[in-house]
Amino acid sequence: MTEPTINEPTIKEPTINEPTINEPTINEPVFPVEASHVLMFARAIHDQSPVHRSREAAMSRGLAGIPAPLTFVQAGAQFDPDYPLRPRPDEAWFGSGGDAGFVNERLTSLLHAEQHFEYHRPIVVGDTLTWQTRDGETWTKTSRSGAQLTFHELVTEFRDAEGRLVVTARAVTVDTGAKGEPR
Repeated sequence: MTEPTINEPTIKEPTINEPTINEPTINEPVFPVEASHVLMFARAIHDQSPVHRSREAAMSRGLAGIPAPLTFVQAGAQFDPDYPLRPRPDEAWFGSGGDAGFVNERLTSLLHAEQHFEYHRPIVVGDTLTWQTRDGETWTKTSRSGAQLTFHELVTEFRDAEGRLVVTARAVTVDTGAKGEPR
């Protein structure tokens, strides 16, 4: 493998890390959109539309195939081997259980504030998606209590097997600055 030149973007190993501006995170493996996954996701969010279960129902509404529900790209995390919120064998986890588990210092001050999805075309069964995440805007506000809140946007672009943009997802987090204080 050759070293990148100054003009080439740095491609990192597959991970969900903290990308910096101009250093996209390339996530692998790909995210296959499968009928059973779409069906289970639709059921989990109580979407009763027959278009998520039947190709005929989808085509009768002018769709090219069975469409995924609108927030379905979030399920791509299941295909990211480094997704930080997934428990791993033989590792302490801060998730569900009889107690709160260990306290993740980084996550005690971060909140998920907003999520936006911009569709460039419907996601349909048979698609295979890849994604890149990059930093978006950062801004600050003062809370009603006088604390400084730092907002940060992460932009994730989901592309199909031909490299065409399918969905742009924007997540906004807010750092409350309350490090180490369990919520």
